[in-house]
Amino acid sequence: MNNAPVFFISHGAPTFALEPGQLGPRLAAIGEQLSGATAILVVSPHWQTRNVSVMTTPRPGTVYDFGGFDPALYKLQYPVAGQPELAAEAARLLGEAGFAVDIDARRGLDHGAWVPLMHLRPGADVPVFQVSLPAALDTAGAVRLGRALAPLRKRGVVIVGSGSLTHNLYEFRQSASDVAPYAREFAAWTRDVVTQGDVERLVDYRRLAPHAERAHPTEEHFLPLLVAMGAQAAGEKAQLIEGGITYGVLAMDSYVWGLDETQAASPASEAGAVA
Repeated sequence: MNNAPVFFISHGAPTFALEPGQLGPRLAAIGEQLSGATAILVVSPHWQTRNVSVMTTPRPGTVYDFGGFDPALYKLQYPVAGQPELAAEAARLLGEAGFAVDIDARRGLDHGAWVPLMHLRPGADVPVFQVSLPAALDTAGAVRLGRALAPLRKRGVVIVGSGSLTHNLYEFRQSASDVAPYAREFAAWTRDVVTQGDVERLVDYRRLAPHAERAHPTEEHFLPLLVAMGAQAAGEKAQLIEGGITYGVLAMDSYVWGLDETQAASPASEAGAVA
């Protein structure tokens, strides 16, 4: 794999590991195309640090960074190898791009990484490492982070921005059964912008998107989409991986760049009309 793809994956609630819904099988089908990958790099909102930090752990553990869920979740494991050499290359690229970089040789995989990877590569047969989100990162900085990491694609590194297309924890805890109109409208706006490859509008989503502050009271779960947009190559078009809306408010739509239509035809469709 000479030019690995880029993903934005909505990982939703931790229960996604046990409840694949619409998205899980579609990720699994696409994941079968990744056997030639040298590593998977995950940027997750569940690892925020002062500077950008890069995981060089040789054998990262499975971190249960959540509470109050089904006890079965705490028995799941994602026993994957790390990739310290490529992680060091990521740190070098980030430093050259002007980021202050730290190295973490002990950290394990947070649920923003291992939960979606249990669907994307259930065999845990591709090495994984993470890059943190700096706590002060804004949307433009997230794009710059993705651009800094993009050269790793030529070395077969799959870049995954793992977040959530909508993420209102207060409303999630209300366990609504009906789909909230605002979540559908925000997802539709985002779909149009991502389809058009309009990075500038996405950077300014807080002002331009409908219901932006309700969809994201805080920004950390949306920033990985900006990272993924930054890592796309010129001329690449986003393909939608439809995920529906879970718990009434968690939009699960995801995207992939860098796969041709044949490779992604079964589980993903080019972003277009809103379902």
